[in-house]
Amino acid sequence: MLTVGLTGGIGAGKSEVSRLLVECGAVLVDADRIAREVVEPGTPGLAAVVEAFGEEVLADDGGLDRPRLGAIVFADPAKLAALNAIVHPLVGARSRELEQAAAEDAVVVHDVPLLTENGLAPLYDVVIVVDADPATQLDRLVRLRGMTEQDARARMAAQATREQRREIADVVIDNDVPLEELRQRVKDVWAELARRARTAPE
Repeated sequence: MLTVGLTGGIGAGKSEVSRLLVECGAVLVDADRIAREVVEPGTPGLAAVVEAFGEEVLADDGGLDRPRLGAIVFADPAKLAALNAIVHPLVGARSRELEQAAAEDAVVVHDVPLLTENGLAPLYDVVIVVDADPATQLDRLVRLRGMTEQDARARMAAQATREQRREIADVVIDNDVPLEELRQRVKDVWAELARRARTAPE
């Protein structure tokens, strides 16, 4: 098995690369998706969040009211830490379950937006950074996600720098290219990942 940490700045195209890797045969462990799953209605995670923050963080349908919870925790570092203390261990446990369920020769790709910022590179056999010119990122955020230029620049500035991400990368996939060219680049990277997975020691 080969474990891969996949990251990239907002608007760089990390989600597209993860989708293409799955097309090639990768097992995807998506940290953001798991973070939503572990607090779905009926889960111990949601019960723990309600116990910590009260019934007001529930929406009318019994699910988590994310905007309301966000307003509470992002205004108070102690409350944010309390939320992370509930959610992060659940995400870690579920991620390990998914990884352990994969085949022995699998390439397991962990999609981790804040891999650089949280110093997680040593956890993976290979770190792939999806990179794009900041002007490309800005254009995608404004044109495709509907952000204002000010909001987009603020989100980009809050993340690790392009240089910091490239420093931890074993592989950099440049994504200032049309989709078909990106697809070929991902296929080339996949061929090497699959080879390494087959020859990895148990």
